[in-house]
Amino acid sequence: MSDIPMTCSKNLDSRAFFLSALAAVFWGTNFEATRLVLIEMPPWTAAALRFAVAAALALLWLWSTRGLDLGVLRRNAIAFASLGLIGVTGFNAALFLGMKTSSPVTAALIMGTSPLTTNLLDAIINRRRPAGLALIGMAISLIGVALTVGAFSGARLAPGDILIAGGSLAWALYSIGCRRWVAGAAPLETTVWTMVFGASALVAIAFTLESPMRLLAGASPVFWLASLHMAFIGSVLAFVFWQVGIAQRGPAATSVLFNLVPVSALMIAAIFGRLPGLSQVLGVAVAIFGVWLASGVSRTQRR
Repeated sequence: MSDIPMTCSKNLDSRAFFLSALAAVFWGTNFEATRLVLIEMPPWTAAALRFAVAAALALLWLWSTRGLDLGVLRRNAIAFASLGLIGVTGFNAALFLGMKTSSPVTAALIMGTSPLTTNLLDAIINRRRPAGLALIGMAISLIGVALTVGAFSGARLAPGDILIAGGSLAWALYSIGCRRWVAGAAPLETTVWTMVFGASALVAIAFTLESPMRLLAGASPVFWLASLHMAFIGSVLAFVFWQVGIAQRGPAATSVLFNLVPVSALMIAAIFGRLPGLSQVLGVAVAIFGVWLASGVSRTQRR
């Protein structure tokens, strides 16, 4: 009898691992889709459309599966609003603005270093010193990023690369905050309400700075297809699956699977005919090794 709860726990952990990995793969496809939509649309309108559609779909999903528990919303309103501004508005502002001058693979790789940022922030919040091997892993990952952007051949970081690094920090704060700030909410509820608050801010900014309705009226089918892909697969499904991982396995363990984001982005870029150079492939491999090294130390410390 005592083996039954343990078996259930292992099954839940395996399910959470698989869903988190799938979320990372879905996010990897967003970078190429973002490149496509930015050909036709300015960044704030593109980001606002993605999350206005995503928030509406997620809200419908919550209503049809669990119902709208307004008590959960009232209890966590400040947390949901804060996390929405950090993990949806901030993250996507950095992504869409940064992708104007960054490449999909470079952007995905920079975002892929967020496990290191998450683990370091987690260590600071819990008042423990990061292990020396974890710091070495961070240094190795940064070398991988430098290889990918061509820093060793004289190239410099594009302004968009720096913005995307800020988005990586925002995502790390979101991953930790979902675990520490939200009380008594299911993963789907956390996803939906943070998405609603974040999307509302993006829409308000888009209408203030741009003319979304006029711009969207002339959009092509390719733009709509890429936008709907990002809204449903790259946002709703990815966020829900990621929240399941955070709830079951914790933010630090789940964030390790962000390693799959640059791999997915690299494969999608190749499918679209933009084959990566040797330095990009090597950079991705080096960065992932650094993240794996640092994250392995973090798992050992938690055990």
